[in-house]
Amino acid sequence: RGIARVMRTARAALAVAAFAACAPAAEAQAYPSRPIRLIIPFPAGGSNDIVGRAIAQQMGEKLGKQVVVDNRTGAGGVIGTELASKEKPDGYTILVISIAHSVNPWLYKLPYDPIKAFTPIGLMGVGTNVLTVHPSLPANSLKDLLAMAKEKPGELSYASAGIGTFQHLGAELFRLEAKVNLLHVPFRGGGPALTDVLGGHNKIMFSSLVQAVPHIKSGRLRAIGTGGKERIPALADVPTISEAGVPGYEALNWWGLLAPVGTPPAVIARLHKALSEAQDTPEIQSQFEKEGAATRKMEPEEFGKFIESEMKKWERVVKEGGIKAE
Repeated sequence: RGIARVMRTARAALAVAAFAACAPAAEAQAYPSRPIRLIIPFPAGGSNDIVGRAIAQQMGEKLGKQVVVDNRTGAGGVIGTELASKEKPDGYTILVISIAHSVNPWLYKLPYDPIKAFTPIGLMGVGTNVLTVHPSLPANSLKDLLAMAKEKPGELSYASAGIGTFQHLGAELFRLEAKVNLLHVPFRGGGPALTDVLGGHNKIMFSSLVQAVPHIKSGRLRAIGTGGKERIPALADVPTISEAGVPGYEALNWWGLLAPVGTPPAVIARLHKALSEAQDTPEIQSQFEKEGAATRKMEPEEFGKFIESEMKKWERVVKEGGIKAE
Protein backbone atom coordinates (compact mmCIF):
# COMPACT_ATOMS: atom_id res chain seq x y z
CA ARG A 1 0.00 0.00 0.00
CA GLY A 2 2.90 2.36 0.81
CA ILE A 3 4.45 1.74 -2.64
CA ALA A 4 1.08 2.36 -4.35
CA ARG A 5 0.71 5.63 -2.46
CA VAL A 6 4.22 6.74 -3.49
CA MET A 7 3.44 5.85 -7.11
CA ARG A 8 0.19 7.81 -7.03
CA THR A 9 1.99 10.82 -5.51
CA ALA A 10 4.71 10.60 -8.16
CA ARG A 11 2.16 10.40 -10.97
CA ALA A 12 0.31 13.41 -9.55
CA ALA A 13 3.54 15.40 -9.34
CA LEU A 14 4.40 14.50 -12.94
CA ALA A 15 0.92 15.56 -14.07
CA VAL A 16 1.27 18.91 -12.30
CA ALA A 17 4.71 19.44 -13.86
CA ALA A 18 3.41 18.53 -17.31
CA PHE A 19 0.48 20.92 -16.90
CA ALA A 20 2.82 23.70 -15.77
CA ALA A 21 5.04 23.13 -18.79
CA CYS A 22 2.11 23.12 -21.19
CA ALA A 23 0.33 26.14 -19.67
CA PRO A 24 2.51 28.86 -21.30
CA ALA A 25 2.29 27.12 -24.67
CA ALA A 26 -1.47 26.78 -24.36
CA GLU A 27 -1.76 30.40 -23.26
CA ALA A 28 0.31 31.55 -26.26
CA GLN A 29 -1.77 29.37 -28.55
CA ALA A 30 -4.96 30.99 -27.25
CA TYR A 31 -3.42 34.47 -27.54
CA PRO A 32 -4.98 36.93 -27.99
CA SER A 33 -8.22 36.27 -26.17
CA ARG A 34 -9.07 39.95 -25.60
CA PRO A 35 -8.21 43.38 -27.09
CA ILE A 36 -4.59 44.55 -27.00
CA ARG A 37 -3.59 48.03 -25.84
CA LEU A 38 -1.10 49.92 -28.01
CA ILE A 39 0.50 52.76 -26.07
CA ILE A 40 1.61 55.67 -28.26
CA PRO A 41 3.68 58.00 -26.04
CA PHE A 42 2.92 61.09 -28.16
CA PRO A 43 -0.23 63.12 -28.92
CA ALA A 44 -2.70 62.45 -31.72
CA GLY A 45 -1.78 63.92 -35.09
CA GLY A 46 1.98 63.35 -35.05
CA SER A 47 3.87 60.75 -37.08
CA ASN A 48 4.00 58.23 -34.21
CA ASP A 49 0.23 58.44 -33.94
CA ILE A 50 -0.44 58.26 -37.71
CA VAL A 51 1.83 55.24 -38.22
CA GLY A 52 0.77 53.54 -34.98
CA ARG A 53 -2.95 53.80 -35.70
CA ALA A 54 -2.58 52.50 -39.25
CA ILE A 55 -0.58 49.49 -38.09
CA ALA A 56 -2.91 48.90 -35.12
CA GLN A 57 -5.94 48.57 -37.37
CA GLN A 58 -4.27 46.06 -39.67
CA MET A 59 -2.67 44.06 -36.84
CA GLY A 60 -6.06 43.85 -35.14
CA GLU A 61 -7.51 42.25 -38.27
CA LYS A 62 -4.64 39.75 -38.47
CA LEU A 63 -4.86 38.87 -34.76
CA GLY A 64 -8.66 38.65 -34.70
CA LYS A 65 -8.83 41.06 -31.73
CA GLN A 66 -8.93 44.84 -31.70
CA VAL A 67 -5.69 46.73 -31.06
CA VAL A 68 -6.79 49.78 -29.08
CA VAL A 69 -4.66 52.93 -29.27
CA ASP A 70 -3.88 54.69 -25.98
CA ASN A 71 -2.05 58.05 -26.34
CA ARG A 72 -0.04 58.69 -23.16
CA THR A 73 1.93 61.87 -23.69
CA GLY A 74 4.60 63.90 -21.98
CA ALA A 75 8.36 64.33 -21.44
CA GLY A 76 9.28 63.53 -25.03
CA GLY A 77 7.70 60.08 -24.87
CA VAL A 78 9.12 59.12 -21.46
CA ILE A 79 5.77 59.04 -19.60
CA GLY A 80 4.06 56.60 -21.95
CA THR A 81 7.18 54.47 -22.28
CA GLU A 82 7.54 54.20 -18.50
CA LEU A 83 3.90 53.17 -18.25
CA ALA A 84 4.44 50.40 -20.81
CA SER A 85 7.60 49.20 -19.02
CA LYS A 86 5.56 48.53 -15.84
CA GLU A 87 2.71 46.63 -17.48
CA LYS A 88 2.25 42.88 -17.13
CA PRO A 89 4.36 41.08 -19.77
CA ASP A 90 1.48 39.09 -21.22
CA GLY A 91 1.25 40.59 -24.72
CA TYR A 92 -1.80 42.70 -23.94
CA THR A 93 0.18 45.94 -23.72
CA ILE A 94 2.60 46.92 -26.49
CA LEU A 95 4.40 50.18 -27.24
CA VAL A 96 5.15 52.31 -30.29
CA ILE A 97 8.67 53.75 -30.26
CA SER A 98 10.53 56.00 -32.65
CA ILE A 99 13.85 57.80 -32.89
CA ALA A 100 12.99 59.51 -29.57
CA HIS A 101 13.55 56.18 -27.78
CA SER A 102 17.21 56.25 -28.82
CA VAL A 103 17.68 59.92 -27.92
CA ASN A 104 15.93 60.16 -24.54
CA PRO A 105 18.70 58.29 -22.64
CA TRP A 106 21.02 61.23 -23.40
CA LEU A 107 18.46 63.86 -22.36
CA TYR A 108 16.72 62.46 -19.30
CA LYS A 109 17.40 60.40 -16.23
CA LEU A 110 15.04 57.63 -17.32
CA PRO A 111 12.86 55.64 -14.90
CA TYR A 112 13.41 52.56 -17.09
CA ASP A 113 16.24 50.97 -19.08
CA PRO A 114 15.49 51.55 -22.81
CA ILE A 115 17.03 48.19 -23.72
CA LYS A 116 16.58 45.91 -20.71
CA ALA A 117 12.99 46.93 -19.85
CA PHE A 118 11.60 45.75 -23.18
CA THR A 119 11.51 42.92 -25.68
CA PRO A 120 11.63 44.01 -29.34
CA ILE A 121 8.76 42.98 -31.64
CA GLY A 122 9.89 44.58 -34.88
CA LEU A 123 10.48 47.68 -36.98
CA MET A 124 7.39 49.13 -38.67
CA GLY A 125 8.90 51.58 -41.13
CA VAL A 126 11.18 54.51 -41.86
CA GLY A 127 10.62 58.01 -43.18
CA THR A 128 12.77 60.99 -43.94
CA ASN A 129 12.01 64.51 -42.80
CA VAL A 130 11.06 67.48 -44.95
CA LEU A 131 12.01 71.10 -44.39
CA THR A 132 8.78 73.09 -44.66
CA VAL A 133 8.02 76.78 -44.36
CA HIS A 134 4.79 78.71 -44.05
CA PRO A 135 3.87 80.32 -47.40
CA SER A 136 4.13 83.78 -45.81
CA LEU A 137 7.91 83.32 -45.34
CA PRO A 138 9.70 84.71 -48.44
CA ALA A 139 11.88 81.62 -48.90
CA ASN A 140 11.19 79.69 -52.07
CA SER A 141 14.35 77.59 -51.88
CA LEU A 142 16.87 76.30 -49.37
CA LYS A 143 19.37 78.92 -50.54
CA ASP A 144 16.81 81.65 -49.76
CA LEU A 145 16.34 80.26 -46.25
CA LEU A 146 20.09 79.94 -45.61
CA ALA A 147 20.61 83.54 -46.73
CA MET A 148 17.85 84.74 -44.38
CA ALA A 149 19.24 82.70 -41.48
CA LYS A 150 22.74 84.08 -41.95
CA GLU A 151 21.46 87.65 -42.30
CA LYS A 152 19.37 87.40 -39.11
CA PRO A 153 21.07 84.85 -36.82
CA GLY A 154 18.76 83.55 -34.07
CA GLU A 155 15.71 85.42 -35.37
CA LEU A 156 14.15 82.72 -37.54
CA SER A 157 12.21 80.28 -35.36
CA TYR A 158 11.16 76.71 -36.01
CA ALA A 159 8.59 74.56 -34.21
CA SER A 160 9.22 70.98 -33.11
CA ALA A 161 7.36 68.19 -31.33
CA GLY A 162 9.60 68.73 -28.30
CA ILE A 163 13.20 68.51 -27.16
CA GLY A 164 14.90 65.39 -28.49
CA THR A 165 12.18 64.53 -31.00
CA PHE A 166 12.84 63.80 -34.66
CA GLN A 167 11.83 67.33 -35.67
CA HIS A 168 14.27 68.82 -33.17
CA LEU A 169 17.13 66.48 -34.02
CA GLY A 170 16.66 66.99 -37.75
CA ALA A 171 16.81 70.76 -37.24
CA GLU A 172 19.79 70.50 -34.89
CA LEU A 173 21.68 68.39 -37.42
CA PHE A 174 20.81 71.01 -40.06
CA ARG A 175 22.03 73.80 -37.80
CA LEU A 176 25.35 72.05 -37.22
CA GLU A 177 25.90 71.11 -40.87
CA ALA A 178 24.75 74.43 -42.36
CA LYS A 179 26.40 76.53 -39.63
CA VAL A 180 23.32 78.67 -39.03
CA ASN A 181 21.55 79.82 -35.88
CA LEU A 182 17.82 79.07 -35.68
CA LEU A 183 15.57 79.60 -32.65
CA HIS A 184 13.97 76.37 -31.36
CA VAL A 185 10.35 76.53 -30.12
CA PRO A 186 9.37 73.11 -28.68
CA PHE A 187 5.76 71.95 -28.39
CA ARG A 188 4.20 68.94 -26.70
CA GLY A 189 3.92 66.74 -29.76
CA GLY A 190 4.07 66.95 -33.54
CA GLY A 191 0.36 67.75 -33.87
CA PRO A 192 0.46 70.98 -31.81
CA ALA A 193 3.74 72.05 -33.51
CA LEU A 194 2.27 71.53 -36.96
CA THR A 195 -0.89 73.45 -36.00
CA ASP A 196 1.29 76.38 -34.91
CA VAL A 197 3.21 76.46 -38.21
CA LEU A 198 0.04 76.06 -40.27
CA GLY A 199 -1.26 79.12 -38.40
CA GLY A 200 1.83 81.09 -39.45
CA HIS A 201 3.14 81.75 -35.92
CA ASN A 202 6.47 79.94 -36.21
CA LYS A 203 7.36 79.81 -39.90
CA ILE A 204 9.63 76.75 -40.15
CA MET A 205 9.35 73.05 -39.31
CA PHE A 206 11.50 70.02 -40.05
CA SER A 207 8.42 67.82 -40.29
CA SER A 208 8.02 64.10 -40.68
CA LEU A 209 6.90 63.44 -44.24
CA VAL A 210 4.08 61.27 -42.88
CA GLN A 211 2.74 64.33 -41.11
CA ALA A 212 3.47 67.07 -43.65
CA VAL A 213 2.73 65.73 -47.14
CA PRO A 214 -1.06 66.35 -47.08
CA HIS A 215 -0.47 70.01 -46.13
CA ILE A 216 2.26 70.40 -48.76
CA LYS A 217 -0.10 69.01 -51.40
CA SER A 218 -2.86 71.42 -50.31
CA GLY A 219 -0.51 74.43 -50.44
CA ARG A 220 -0.72 75.22 -46.73
CA LEU A 221 3.01 74.48 -46.37
CA ARG A 222 5.90 74.95 -48.80
CA ALA A 223 8.51 72.18 -49.00
CA ILE A 224 12.06 73.34 -49.79
CA GLY A 225 14.08 70.21 -49.06
CA THR A 226 13.84 66.57 -47.98
CA GLY A 227 16.24 64.85 -45.61
CA GLY A 228 17.00 61.53 -47.31
CA LYS A 229 19.82 60.54 -49.64
CA GLU A 230 17.44 60.48 -52.61
CA ARG A 231 14.37 62.43 -53.64
CA ILE A 232 10.99 61.19 -52.43
CA PRO A 233 8.48 59.94 -55.04
CA ALA A 234 5.66 61.71 -53.17
CA LEU A 235 7.56 65.02 -53.59
CA ALA A 236 9.58 64.35 -56.73
CA ASP A 237 10.06 68.04 -57.55
CA VAL A 238 11.53 68.86 -54.11
CA PRO A 239 15.35 68.53 -53.93
CA THR A 240 17.11 66.84 -51.04
CA ILE A 241 18.62 69.18 -48.47
CA SER A 242 21.99 67.69 -49.35
CA GLU A 243 21.73 68.54 -53.06
CA ALA A 244 20.14 71.94 -52.39
CA GLY A 245 22.94 73.40 -50.30
CA VAL A 246 23.87 71.36 -47.19
CA PRO A 247 26.01 68.48 -48.53
CA GLY A 248 25.87 65.23 -46.55
CA TYR A 249 22.73 66.07 -44.60
CA GLU A 250 20.54 63.03 -43.85
CA ALA A 251 17.80 62.59 -41.23
CA LEU A 252 15.62 59.49 -41.01
CA ASN A 253 12.86 58.76 -38.54
CA TRP A 254 11.76 55.23 -37.73
CA TRP A 255 8.92 53.53 -35.87
CA GLY A 256 8.81 50.16 -34.14
CA LEU A 257 7.03 48.02 -31.58
CA LEU A 258 8.18 46.79 -28.16
CA ALA A 259 6.62 44.70 -25.41
CA PRO A 260 7.48 44.67 -21.68
CA VAL A 261 10.45 42.41 -20.92
CA GLY A 262 9.38 38.91 -19.95
CA THR A 263 6.64 38.67 -22.59
CA PRO A 264 6.61 34.99 -23.67
CA PRO A 265 8.62 34.27 -26.86
CA ALA A 266 5.58 32.59 -28.45
CA VAL A 267 3.54 35.76 -27.90
CA ILE A 268 6.33 37.94 -29.34
CA ALA A 269 6.43 35.64 -32.36
CA ARG A 270 2.66 35.97 -32.81
CA LEU A 271 2.85 39.78 -32.60
CA HIS A 272 5.80 39.90 -35.00
CA LYS A 273 3.91 37.73 -37.49
CA ALA A 274 0.85 40.00 -37.27
CA LEU A 275 3.07 43.08 -37.75
CA SER A 276 4.75 41.52 -40.79
CA GLU A 277 1.39 40.59 -42.31
CA ALA A 278 0.09 44.12 -41.65
CA GLN A 279 3.12 45.61 -43.41
CA ASP A 280 2.30 43.51 -46.49
CA THR A 281 -1.27 44.81 -46.81
CA PRO A 282 -2.03 47.14 -49.75
CA GLU A 283 -3.56 49.60 -47.27
CA ILE A 284 -0.32 50.03 -45.30
CA GLN A 285 1.91 49.97 -48.39
CA SER A 286 -0.23 52.64 -50.04
CA GLN A 287 -0.52 54.86 -46.98
CA PHE A 288 3.20 54.76 -46.18
CA GLU A 289 4.22 55.42 -49.79
CA LYS A 290 1.68 58.22 -50.23
CA GLU A 291 3.04 60.00 -47.18
CA GLY A 292 6.72 59.59 -47.99
CA ALA A 293 7.51 56.71 -45.63
CA ALA A 294 8.28 53.06 -46.35
CA THR A 295 7.68 49.83 -44.47
CA ARG A 296 10.84 48.05 -43.41
CA LYS A 297 10.99 44.68 -41.68
CA MET A 298 13.37 43.46 -39.00
CA GLU A 299 13.32 40.32 -36.90
CA PRO A 300 13.01 41.04 -33.15
CA GLU A 301 16.70 40.37 -32.41
CA GLU A 302 17.82 42.49 -35.37
CA PHE A 303 15.54 45.32 -34.26
CA GLY A 304 17.07 45.19 -30.77
CA LYS A 305 20.56 45.67 -32.25
CA PHE A 306 19.27 48.47 -34.46
CA ILE A 307 17.95 50.36 -31.40
CA GLU A 308 21.36 50.08 -29.73
CA SER A 309 23.15 51.40 -32.84
CA GLU A 310 20.72 54.34 -33.05
CA MET A 311 21.41 55.19 -29.41
CA LYS A 312 25.14 55.47 -30.18
CA LYS A 313 24.52 57.59 -33.29
CA TRP A 314 22.30 60.18 -31.60
CA GLU A 315 24.42 60.34 -28.45
CA ARG A 316 27.02 62.12 -30.58
CA VAL A 317 24.50 64.62 -32.03
CA VAL A 318 23.02 65.43 -28.61
CA LYS A 319 26.47 66.01 -27.08
CA GLU A 320 27.93 67.98 -30.00
CA GLY A 321 24.77 70.07 -30.29
CA GLY A 322 24.64 70.74 -26.55
CA ILE A 323 20.98 69.63 -26.46
CA LYS A 324 19.53 69.71 -22.95
CA ALA A 325 16.13 68.63 -21.67
CA GLU A 326 14.15 71.39 -19.99
